[in-house]
Amino acid sequence: MTSKILKFSSLILLFFIYFEGTSQETNKKISIEDIMNLKSVSNPQISPDVKWIAYETSEMNLKKDKTEKQLWMIPIQGGDAIAMTSKEFYSASDPKWSPDNKYLSFLAALPEGKTQVWLLNRNGGDAQQLTKIKQGVTGYEWAPEGKRLLLSIKDPKPEELTMDKEDDKKVKPVVIDRLQFKRDYAGYLDRYRTHLYVFTLGDSVPVQITSGDFEDKSPAWSPDGKSIAFVSNRTDNADGNSNTDIWIVSADNLDKGKTLKQLTTNPNADNDPAWSPDGKQITYTTIIDTKAMWYATQKLAIIQASGGVSAILANELDRNINKPKFSQDGKLIYFLVEEKGTSIIASIDPSGEKLERVIHGEFSISDYSLEGTVIVPLLAKSNQPSEIYSFEDNNLKKLTAVNDEILNKIQKPIVEKIHFKSNDGTDIEGFVVKPIGFNPKTKYPVILWLHGGPVSQYEFDFEESPQLFAANGYVTLLINPRGSSGYGQAFSEALFADWGNKDYQDVMAGIDFVISQGYADPNRLGVGGWSYGGILTNYVITKTNRFKGAISGASESLYRANYGHDHYQLTWELELGLPWENAEAWEKLSPFNDVANITTPTLWIGGSDDWNVPILNSEQMYQAMKRLGRETLLVVYPGESHGLQRPSFIKDRFNRYIKWFDDHIK
Repeated sequence: MTSKILKFSSLILLFFIYFEGTSQETNKKISIEDIMNLKSVSNPQISPDVKWIAYETSEMNLKKDKTEKQLWMIPIQGGDAIAMTSKEFYSASDPKWSPDNKYLSFLAALPEGKTQVWLLNRNGGDAQQLTKIKQGVTGYEWAPEGKRLLLSIKDPKPEELTMDKEDDKKVKPVVIDRLQFKRDYAGYLDRYRTHLYVFTLGDSVPVQITSGDFEDKSPAWSPDGKSIAFVSNRTDNADGNSNTDIWIVSADNLDKGKTLKQLTTNPNADNDPAWSPDGKQITYTTIIDTKAMWYATQKLAIIQASGGVSAILANELDRNINKPKFSQDGKLIYFLVEEKGTSIIASIDPSGEKLERVIHGEFSISDYSLEGTVIVPLLAKSNQPSEIYSFEDNNLKKLTAVNDEILNKIQKPIVEKIHFKSNDGTDIEGFVVKPIGFNPKTKYPVILWLHGGPVSQYEFDFEESPQLFAANGYVTLLINPRGSSGYGQAFSEALFADWGNKDYQDVMAGIDFVISQGYADPNRLGVGGWSYGGILTNYVITKTNRFKGAISGASESLYRANYGHDHYQLTWELELGLPWENAEAWEKLSPFNDVANITTPTLWIGGSDDWNVPILNSEQMYQAMKRLGRETLLVVYPGESHGLQRPSFIKDRFNRYIKWFDDHIK
């Protein structure tokens, strides 16, 4: 979801300019074909000897119309990357080093097969399939001694255990008895759950150590290999709350997890456990403000592995914290922090003292690996997609250059961080992406491009759509309005049950701000976004006719129609109440009820199978605009969920973005 626009009041003319130049002179602007050829980098893993980094790349294959993944490793001191798998045979993901440093393991599925764990000798040779689980493996972790694996396996359905292949192909009815009965990408939900198994190398059958009508996730081995911490909601009504806790199970448990130790008792979400090197403590993330739901700030906590009362660390840091990890000596806990348009790495000692921002700057860190004194962040910049860096002795060094061959030939836009005030005096930040060849004396068409969430933020990150807009002569405005993360809980929570009000005012103040700078044409404005970005677009075009063209991607509009149809039953109820008891609140927020106000030509777009933000909403808005005789178009991508997966559809969407704005704004 995205934010709303506010009327301009007073503006602070404070600019922070971020510009990353090219390595050579060129007149080439980025094209849709260039964007389709970019690769994404993920999952950096430092080898135990701290000499190599394994990582994963993903790229779109338009000919096969699918995404392919491949594993690589690169020397930690820098040098050429070595391909460890071939995307011609299978897509490999989730690389992990064996503790003895000899093997690189990963997940992959052969054609017509299920996902299994594979093992590859780092010195070369063919990969060997390690597991043969009929229903496949969803995740795995190496035991500290390197002789066992912890497997995450979903309970088998009867048809997955039968040998009758013809019966497997028959369509079967969906029988539903759960409160939370559907999920985007997963489909209709049943009672087949994901549980934990211990697999000893050399054996053929793993030993199940957890069971029950519960989902078990985020498992982590204790340093001595005797216990496993994991996350599970084991309340009586797991579909009716978000109360996940940290649990501990013995690695040699023989009663399938009937004997467990509950470590945390916070009545909200506890996640992402990580053991201290001595096995005495566990750090994790937690949300302690139940009523604030997803607007609440995610905190860092610590607890004794033997049990007791947990402690909140860095409580004064009113920012979302993710991915906590102990240092090798146990003296520090590292973690990711969202902070004012950046994502950085910080640390704190287990007592809660010495909070320090370790790797910070005008960039976005989405993941990292930690081994000894070396940190390997996955880091993106405004004009560079994520690449792997090393950080040692306070020195940040770029190691991979996956997309440099494409990007070094392309002119980069100026990306400027802006600060201004909304009409009630609230400080708002955002970014302006200026068109290639920008001339401050020229007035350019402007696209207000709104982010999803709503609890998310624009960062110093590589945003594909604004890059494309800049290449086609547009100023793109990326605002972090109220509701966004990175600015504290109160800033996010301002949107609670009040969508399309303060966020609308904030983004409209951003429009007025760039117009006041002299380079934005007030008569050529466009607006759009995906998910909450589309929702906020709906508020914008029902409240103002200043925009000449709009694109509402995967948006919601008539909220009561989504109850039981999208997968947000719990959060809808927490924020707006039951729709038959509090109908006025639901209807008050629904942009559909103001559809007659829309005069902006609008493109409605989304996936047919989206159960996050169902296409029903776009269909209703399109139907209403068509009935009203307004200019509109509906585009539906068959078989797609909330995020488009098929490369040909992704390319088509980029083409439609440019054509719609060119036709209606330029």
